[in-house]
Amino acid sequence: MKSDRSTFGLDRRSIIKAAAAASITQIASPFVITARAADEVKIGLDNPLTGVYAALGKNELIGAQLALEQINAKGGILSRKVELLVEDSTSGDAGTAVQKAGKLIERDKVNFLVGNINSALAVAMAGVSYEKGVFHVVPGGHTDPVTGANCHWNVFRVCNTTQMEANAVAGTLIKSAGKKWYYLTPDYAFGHTLQAGLEKAAAKLGGTKLGGDLTPLGTTDFSSYLIKAQAANPEVIIFLQAGDDAVNALKQAVQFGLDKKFHLAGAQQELEVLLGLPPEARIGTWVFEWYWNQPNVPHVNEFVAEVRKKSGGHVPTARTWFGYASIWTCALAAQQAKSLEPAKMAKAMQGFKLPPEVSLMPDGAFYRASQNQLIPNLYVGSAQSKGSEPEDLFKVSEVVKGIDAAGSLEDTGCKMTWPA
Repeated sequence: MKSDRSTFGLDRRSIIKAAAAASITQIASPFVITARAADEVKIGLDNPLTGVYAALGKNELIGAQLALEQINAKGGILSRKVELLVEDSTSGDAGTAVQKAGKLIERDKVNFLVGNINSALAVAMAGVSYEKGVFHVVPGGHTDPVTGANCHWNVFRVCNTTQMEANAVAGTLIKSAGKKWYYLTPDYAFGHTLQAGLEKAAAKLGGTKLGGDLTPLGTTDFSSYLIKAQAANPEVIIFLQAGDDAVNALKQAVQFGLDKKFHLAGAQQELEVLLGLPPEARIGTWVFEWYWNQPNVPHVNEFVAEVRKKSGGHVPTARTWFGYASIWTCALAAQQAKSLEPAKMAKAMQGFKLPPEVSLMPDGAFYRASQNQLIPNLYVGSAQSKGSEPEDLFKVSEVVKGIDAAGSLEDTGCKMTWPA
């Protein structure tokens, strides 16, 4: 992208319109006072800032803010300053997420929509962006239909599908822990498709489901579910919760002593969860979608250092990278298309490979054509109580190529149609 120091010399004071709850707090700068709205490119982030997924949302926001600063330092999008407008979708209210998406599109006239962490909210928001024809990036909503049966030409996704996560870890779990599994699954789109994906992947390897329970989002007491899981006498108890729910479930499982009797594991695991657990509960086999300790991967150390400056010294998580890659996807789409027309940008991103300073992983990452799903590496390994430093809480045992975990395009169920 073309650099224009005379226009963008104020990038360090770039504007971020952030929301603490349902309202937007605007922070003005000399640039905004003198600029016309038409001179700015607007990205709307509709993501949780409160509730079960607040910590995940905070880290996605940090990554988004870093990307915004870098993009503006390089001249913005098509030589126009970029603004980030942030709305709190809440962690589980689809109505609020849809209303906020509509506000960003209709009132704020954003050029791009980004969100959501909650899979159900991501699906609902995708319906809005598709109806309005707005280029939309889903940073962290994993349920398969987003880029599967409900795929849209304008909707791209950074995080993995639930089937990709399941395919990446199932073989390791079968070999190292056993074939008889009991599932504890969050009762909404993400949990449903992740469990279905694990059942499918495990069955191919001789795995069996002994039973399972659906847990409401926001559950704090998992004792009744843990008692039932213990009674089923599985070899592996599969935990599919995320955010605060995962912290509560795993902490209580260890308090009950279940880690002494069964292998506790799952598919998706996140640094935010491991940081929230006592050391004795940092156990089990999981999939990380990105990890910060990659000493031989170009640009990762620089990314970690930049995030530490913005986060009080904390390392980036996969969520930080999701937010970062999502905002860069918006800029790269416009750059490739040389346009802000959504259909032209979407076409330009078919098969597009992220540059290494954005992908930040050994084999890079690309958007699969005719699906709009990012195909990255996945990191299979085990949680650890401590590593090389306080936030090194995951030991990677295998880096799985995304294309090996993704299956065929036909398997996804995506049948994309394009506007005339």
